[in-house]
Parts: sequence; C-alpha cells; structure tokens
Amino acid sequence: MRRSERDLARAARVTTRRSLLLGGVMTSVVGVLGFRMWQLGVRDAEEYYLLAEENRINLRLVRPDRGRIFDRSGKIVADNEHTYRITLVKEEARDVDGVLAKLQRLLGLTGEVIDRIREQLDRVRGFVPVTVKDRVTWEELSIIALNTPALPGVHPEMVLSRVYPFGPDFAHQVGYVGPVSDSDLTANDGEPDPLLRSPDYQIGKTALERIHERALRGEPGAQRVEVNAGGRTMRELALDPPTPGSDMQITLDHHLQNFMRVRLEGQSAAAIVMDVTNGDLLGCTSAPAFDPNLFVRGISRKDYSGLRDSEFRPLADKTVQGAYPPGSTIKMANALAALESGVMDPAETVTCNGYVEISGRRFHCWKSGGHGRVDMVGALRQSCDVYFYEVAQRIGIDGIFAMNDRLGLGQKYDLPLSGMVHGNNPSRAWKQERYGQDWLIGDTINASIGQGFTLTSPIQLATMTARLASGTAVLPRLVRPPGGASPGEPAPVSLGLSAEALAIVRQGMFEVSNHERGTAYGSRIADVTKAMAGKTGTSQVFSITAAERAAGVRSQDELPWNRRDHGLFVAFAPFDAPRYAVTVVVEHGGGGSTAAAPIARDIMLFAQHGGLPPEDAYPTAQRARIREDLAQLSERILPPDGVTPITVSRT
Repeated sequence: MRRSERDLARAARVTTRRSLLLGGVMTSVVGVLGFRMWQLGVRDAEEYYLLAEENRINLRLVRPDRGRIFDRSGKIVADNEHTYRITLVKEEARDVDGVLAKLQRLLGLTGEVIDRIREQLDRVRGFVPVTVKDRVTWEELSIIALNTPALPGVHPEMVLSRVYPFGPDFAHQVGYVGPVSDSDLTANDGEPDPLLRSPDYQIGKTALERIHERALRGEPGAQRVEVNAGGRTMRELALDPPTPGSDMQITLDHHLQNFMRVRLEGQSAAAIVMDVTNGDLLGCTSAPAFDPNLFVRGISRKDYSGLRDSEFRPLADKTVQGAYPPGSTIKMANALAALESGVMDPAETVTCNGYVEISGRRFHCWKSGGHGRVDMVGALRQSCDVYFYEVAQRIGIDGIFAMNDRLGLGQKYDLPLSGMVHGNNPSRAWKQERYGQDWLIGDTINASIGQGFTLTSPIQLATMTARLASGTAVLPRLVRPPGGASPGEPAPVSLGLSAEALAIVRQGMFEVSNHERGTAYGSRIADVTKAMAGKTGTSQVFSITAAERAAGVRSQDELPWNRRDHGLFVAFAPFDAPRYAVTVVVEHGGGGSTAAAPIARDIMLFAQHGGLPPEDAYPTAQRARIREDLAQLSERILPPDGVTPITVSRT
C-alpha cells in the first residue's frame, strides 16, 4: 500500500528533527570532549605534568655530615661513622600490614618491634620514613635488596651516626647527641628544620653538641630520583649536595683529659687545668663520667636510671654545675683586699689561740690549739682562720665582695657547657634582696673563710687561681678560634693589682706546698723547676654545733659519706714562670690537704711533663709508693699516640 505524500512529508519532518537533535547532541559531546582536551592539554598542562612527574620522580632530603670535633692536637673526639638501616614509607607501601609481615619474616623482628613501628607510622605523615631496623648487617641488607620488588615503600639506606672515640673522657664537655624529641621540634618558633623530622635524626643534647648545634648540623641537600610504578628507584636525576656542618676544635688535650679521668676514678670530684696566659682549658674533668655513646641511639631505661639515681651524680658536670663553699681557698682574695686597701701590713702579726669572740659569739680556727703569732704569709701557709677573721673585720664585706668579683668569683663565663651556675659572691644588697635582712658581722666572718653564703664552682676557682698567677683578667676558653690563636690576639688585661701585693700572696701559696709547716707540704713537687704554689681548702657540709664540739668532733671517716667535708685545692706552676693553674674539688673527701692536694700534684706534673712524670719529681721518701702508683696509672691510661696534628677544616 502506497503511502500518501502527506505521510512522506510528515516522516521527512520527523527524520530531520531527529537528525538535527542527534547532530546537536553529537556536536555538544564532541565540543565538551574537545574543551576538556584543551583544558588537559593546554590550560592545565603544567599542573598535570607536575602531577605526573611527582608519580615518576621522588624528592628526597639529603642529610649533611655533622661537623667533627677535635682536641687541641687534632685528635678526633666526636666523629661520624657509616651505618645501614631499613626504613618504610607508609604512603608508598600501600598494604602496610602485608609489608610488615614480610619484613618480620625476613629480618626476624619481634612482635614488640612491629607494634612500635605501627605506632610510629600512625604518628608521622604518610611520606615520612620510619626506621624498621637500625645498624643492619650486610646479610640483612642483601636480603632486603633481593626482595625489593615485593616490598614497596621499603628503602635500605646508608646513614652517618655520631661516635665518641674516647668514650667518657669528654662526656661532659663535648656532650652527646640523641634522637629528636617532641620538645626539640617545638623548641623554636615556626616550622622546625625538615631535618629534624627525618627518621632517627640525632640532635645535640648537652654541652658543646647542644650549644653549637646549628653550626655542627649543616644544611640539608635534595636528591631527585626516578622511580617505577612499584616505587623502586631507577636512576638519579639531580643532586643538590648538602652543606656539611662546621668542624670545631677545642682547647682540651686528649692525653691529659684521659689521665685526669683515670686519676679521679672512685671519687665524686671535679678537676680543671687552665693555661694562665690565655685561659685555654687544657683539662676539664667531672667524675664519675659516663659513656656518651650510650645516648646516641637512645639509652635504655635501665642504664639511664642507674646514672640518674647514683649518689655520685655522673650526669652532672661538677666543673661548672657544682656550687661549693670555697673554704680556705678564698683567703688569697682577702689578703689581696687587705693589702690593696692598706688596712693591713703583711708583716703585722695576729695571735691565734684557736678561737676569737666577736659580738658574743665564738668563732673557731680549724686548729683547736691555735697557731700562735702569724703574719700574712704564715697565715696563708698554715691557713689560720683567726688571722683572716681579723682581716675580715678590717676590710668588711664590701672589700671581700669587690676582690672576689675582681678575681672572677660569682660570675658566669661564656663557655659552651650545660647548666653553669653563678655561684654566690654575697653582698649587703644580695642578703637584703634575698632574705630581707641586714648584713651582720657574723656573715662577714663566715665569708672570710669561704663559708656561710659564699658558693663557688670549680671553674671559678680555676679562673681565680689563673688570675692570681698571671695578674691579668684571664677568662676560661673551651673552643679554639678558627685557624688557632693569631699572633695579634690581644692579651688579657691587667687586674690592676700591685706587684708587691701579688708577690706576697704568691709567696704564701708557695709555702703552703713547699714549707715544712705548709698544709700541703706532703704533696709538694721535688723538682724545683716545676714547683707549684697552692692553697688547701676544706668546706663543711653540715655545721658543727657547740654540743658536738664539746663532745669531740668525730673524724671524717666516722661520718656517713654525704656528711663529710669537701676537700679543695688550687695551685699554679711553675712558680717562677706560671703556665698552668689547677683546681681539684673532691666531694665529701675530707680535708683538702689529704683528698685534693695529692690529685692536683699528679695532674700538675702530668701537665708539665706531657705525660707520666719521672720518680725524681716526687720527694725521696715517697718514691717507693709513688713507683707503684705510677705503674698502676700507666696500665689504666691511654698510651701517647704520637698523632701528627691535622688541619681542621672549617666551612
């Protein structure tokens, strides 16, 4: 049946509309696709190129080498060693549990270690690596390398780790590094250094390592590497090298430092050797010490508890953190104050009967029977307290304070050491501010013999001794200037003390060690070319009551260790041309003449000889015993290594 023309026309109109509609749809689709292609290929091409590059290229932080630390002769005392570790990046691992299960099987990791790794992965951002195992062996490294395709996100790495070759010898002065803590990340305002977020990064925790952290750390570099779809590194594309940390050189001598540590073994003590001409600290030891290598990877709870809870306080640097009554070691300052003010002639004598009554109170001399008539040199030689009670009444606390300050007591020095104390050089204003009380004559009497409110640190006593020996305002120094001391380096300024006053005080110190009635005569040096001038000191930890004195004071050996007196000794040598100042403080050691002076003598001889001294440096009567002591010391100290000083590089 033929269709009518009307039907054909209607069909044509419908077909045309459908064609137009279909064409419009197709044109719109093609237009949209074309526009999208333009967006992807032209407008947003750079953005997607960068995204593609991020999938293909990884940017990795490159750690700088930490600056090394050398002693004065060029011996390395803080170094870096190469170690290997395995890290895991959560974002690259995809199936973290699966990867950890494989690592546990391949490396023999315990469930406790796996749990620790999971905790760390939960705490850090997805792209931050977490250490799976540190200090891995070559065998373990090979196993991981062979299984890399099956371990996405796992990276074997070579890293530098801090090491301290001399162990405890420089523990308190150089300090140590340890893992970054949360407090380290928040220590500075703003975003912390990205280096601190890298796995197991080590940061300075104490002393030189902490105070010079920025200089020792250096600046990180960046490495661009190409990776495949599995995250495996294919090739290195570019490397922006890191800037190594600055090397540093300290003034300490490793041979002397080692001897001092060994000589102080078994004591809770501090010892310092200072060059009186420029303030260089040649030896600086706090005993007992500890091995800083324990802290590098995070010390165990058991080891740390043992150090923290010891009554000998091995973690404290007693050379700068210890504050002790100086006892009679302060008497030279009082003598100088009296001479400089003209209130006392050095030949004038004072009668010591064992005590003196002042304002209704009896103040005793350390020698109960008294010293008889003594002049200034004799009072220093025998450490007569009554003589210096008279000095104190004439110069007053203002004179005592001024001379103590002039000699460096009660001051905090610019040294890269942790927790330095100011000590206390008391004055009228200090007592009024601290206690709201007026200064009393009894306070002055106590201050004259280094008791009462007076507190000093071993570094302050060493500085005082160096100033007495040199007559200059020398300051202690631990870090050597870059390139060493220059010929034009200014010398320490004069203290402005008269040569006559200094000569009298030095003579008194000489007789302490070299006169048969001197308090340190038993620790004298027989070699007159190396003779030392010194001063003993004994500081009470607990006051002796009148009842105890009447009943008879118990000997130091009868008292509990922590109630015994501190023993102190300060000295300089050689007497005719001073070069070295030595300070020794033995906590609860008893008298300074018995506890501290023999140690100071041995240290002084070692410093002057550059090693163990010959027997003839000691008095003849002592040589049989000294021979045995020297033999034992020679077995315990490090032998001289004859290292040629190396040039310290600096950046």
